[in-house]
Amino acid sequence: MADAYPWQDSLWQHLAGRPRHAHAYLLHGPSGIGKRALADRLMARLLCQSPAGLDACGQCKSCLLLAANTHPDAFVLEPEEVDKAIRVDQVRELVEFVVQTAQLGGRKVVLLEPAEAMNLNASNALLKSLEEPSGDTVLLLVSHQPSRLLPTIKSRCVQQACPLPGKTQSLAWLGSALPDAAPEELHELLVLAGGSPLSALRLEGQGVRAQRAEVVEGVKKLLKQQVGASQLAEGWNAVPLPLLFDWFCDWAQLMLRFQLTRDETGLGLADMRKVVQYLADKAPQHKVLAMQDWLLQQRQKVLNKANLNRVLLLEALLVQWASLPGPG
Repeated sequence: MADAYPWQDSLWQHLAGRPRHAHAYLLHGPSGIGKRALADRLMARLLCQSPAGLDACGQCKSCLLLAANTHPDAFVLEPEEVDKAIRVDQVRELVEFVVQTAQLGGRKVVLLEPAEAMNLNASNALLKSLEEPSGDTVLLLVSHQPSRLLPTIKSRCVQQACPLPGKTQSLAWLGSALPDAAPEELHELLVLAGGSPLSALRLEGQGVRAQRAEVVEGVKKLLKQQVGASQLAEGWNAVPLPLLFDWFCDWAQLMLRFQLTRDETGLGLADMRKVVQYLADKAPQHKVLAMQDWLLQQRQKVLNKANLNRVLLLEALLVQWASLPGPG
């Protein structure tokens, strides 16, 4: 059975309780909120031969085949490698599946995630199936970045927004998943995950709080001239580059916000508040703006998997960071 999360209750009732289902849905929203689990749950419900209310029964032949990943009328399309594109020949296999007759005599269901991973040729190859799917076929597209999808893809789907759960609900769920964590630790994890509870749980499993503490301590030593940029850059090998750039982008944004508002309540997590305020007081605003622009550009290169020299990139970042309070 697919996972069911409490913040999806009303959304699930809306989706599963429809008297007639659309031929294509686009489930979109931030990462780490359970969109894939929602799509898996809906696929099971659509294929089930004896639904138990709004959920699949879990016992019929269809449910057992789906649980064993051998259902002949279910098709899951994902990138062949993590963070790689979905290619046109993969979508052609999907199209061939759609035109076939359902082997169990019911629906066929396609689940595609993430939809934005399709390149242009793959997206175009999908359009006809989205517009005129054969037989009783339902396509479930999951997207974390719907702005990257072709308008023609989005217009052929029923678009269903999947919002972030509220902070109270997220913390309650995270607390049940991490019963030994203190409330302040749960709050920190949720902030680091941008409010996404599943991302927060994943980050905890990766040891992100220890990594962040190491980075924060390094930044403080850098500003006190107790350590050099190259030494720090080489020492952060275990910290993922996307996380590093997320943190530094966030700190630059907090500096600018403080410079504009002088609001001390908006200085971010406690571990960096004094540093952010110090830099905001000392650094000219134009230098902070330039730093933020540079960080955003480099972050995009990191996310695009550009061929970057990690140590040189971090060293350049830290040299600029250390120079913020200086002249200019």
